[in-house]
This record gives sequence, structure tokens and C-alpha cells, in this order.
Amino acid sequence: MKAWKILVLAVLALLVVMFFGAGGYQYLSFAQVKEQEAALRGLYAAHPWQTALGYFVAYVGLTGLSLPGAALLTLLGGAVFGLLWGTLLVFFASSLGATLASLAARFVLRDWVQGRFGQALRTLNAGIEREGPFYLFTLRLIPAVPFFAINLAMGLTPMRAATFYWVSQLGMLAGTLAYVNAGTQLAAIGSPAGILSPGLIGAFVLLGVFPLLAKRAVNALKARRAYARWKRPARFERNLVVIGAGSAGLVAAYIAAALRAKVTLIEKHRMGGDCLNTGCVPSKALIKSARVLAQILWRREGPSSS
Repeated sequence: MKAWKILVLAVLALLVVMFFGAGGYQYLSFAQVKEQEAALRGLYAAHPWQTALGYFVAYVGLTGLSLPGAALLTLLGGAVFGLLWGTLLVFFASSLGATLASLAARFVLRDWVQGRFGQALRTLNAGIEREGPFYLFTLRLIPAVPFFAINLAMGLTPMRAATFYWVSQLGMLAGTLAYVNAGTQLAAIGSPAGILSPGLIGAFVLLGVFPLLAKRAVNALKARRAYARWKRPARFERNLVVIGAGSAGLVAAYIAAALRAKVTLIEKHRMGGDCLNTGCVPSKALIKSARVLAQILWRREGPSSS
């Protein structure tokens, strides 16, 4: 690991240690948040922009360092700023902090992880490049998946930071609204567990699964339209149809036939393909013939003539 990456890692670790060493976690307990609600409301009434800016910076820093307490800060945003402004502040601060956490993981660890496990992660990387936004959006809709874990894990993938940011914003909007709205009723809430009832968690899970089900339905509809012009046969006369009688097609058809499968092999030109007819086999035959001819001439006329 290069020196500048070690420096960034050391700074991040120092900030985390300072947070816990200064007792910052004590201010993120549910009881403490409820106790400070009235004081923060008063501060917001006296200094609205300064309070909102301080809250925004604190939220970005907390999520950027992957520290616990984002849910309680979201509640506090609803209690102090109300539903509209609380949602706007959390909406942008949470996505910005998540992106910073993802970029930190990418900067410090992605090269090492990809270099160490690149072969095993090849399929995952291809899937992220192809449908990463879709999977990230689905994960963001389900509050049961820790958001800080998503931030760090996605930072180790090829997903672009801009894509990660806007997908995170959209995906976390539903959860943000739920928590900020609960925060507006903070005085009536007995514990954080009272925010997400089993019914609400089930609704979020269904919301997260819905894009997957919708995608499958769209793919099934496309396939049905593509095959609509052909009538489905009542039975199939062949177990396997191989298109292309090149080196791969010949081997596939041969192995299937050896296993007593009914095989149809289709080739529009010459059996054997390029390898047998124009490529490696003919070239090797010509090379061998040239070598044999050279040996004959050498033995007939002697070394000097060759």
C-alpha cells in the first residue's frame, strides 16, 4: 500500500478514535436525542441557517466515517427542522456522506482487494458494470441491509461515484421520509424500535423486491413477443441442435451423439470450419510437406545444394 493511502487511512482512523475518545457517541443515544430536542429547536429558532449547516456537516461527517447514529440524526432532523426541511437536509447529506465513505474505501482498499481477489470477483464486477445501479437501488430500499456496509462494499467495485450518488439518493428517499416523519413525533416515540413496525418493514421489503419482480416480468413479456411468430411444437424430435460445424460444434455434436442423444448438426459451408479447411490444419500440412521436400532434396543433392 502506498504512503498516501496509508496517510488517508491513518487520518480516518484518527477521526474515528477522536469521536469515541471525546464521548461523541454519548450524544447519539435515543434518550440524549430526546433530551436535547427542545434545546436544538430553540437554537434553530435563533440561528436557523447556522443550525441547519451544522446539522448538515455533522450528518455528512458521521456517515462519511461510517459511524453509528445516522438513524437518530435523521429522527433529530425531523424533530428540529420539520418534515420538509428535515427531509431535504437528510436527503442530500446522507447521499453525500455515503458517497464519501464509498470513495474512501475505493481509494484505500479497492486496488488491494481487486489485485488479491480479482479472479474470484470477475463475475461480480461484470454484474456491477452491467446492472449495478439496479442492484444498488434495490438494496437501498430495504432498511434491513446496513447502509454503511453497502457504502463500503460498493466502493470496492467498478461502479462510478456519480452513479452511486444519484442511485443512493433515490433508493434512500423512502426510508428517509419514514424516519424524518417519525422524528416530527419524537416526543411520542418510546424507542427507535417503535419507528419501524413489522408491517412497515414488510412494506419496505416488498418495495425492494418489486424491481426484481418487475424486471423478470418485462423479460418474460419480451421473450413471449419474440417467440409469438412461431408455434410451440407439441414434442421435440431432437435433444440438441448444434449450429456451426467448426471445431467446437463437431466436438459438441460428437459427445452428445456418443451419449445417445438425437443431434442435428447445421453448417452452411464446409464441415470443420476455418480450422480444418483454411486455418491451422492446412497450414500445418503445408509446413510438414515443405520440411519433407527439403529433407528429400538435401539427401539427393547434398548439404551444399540446400
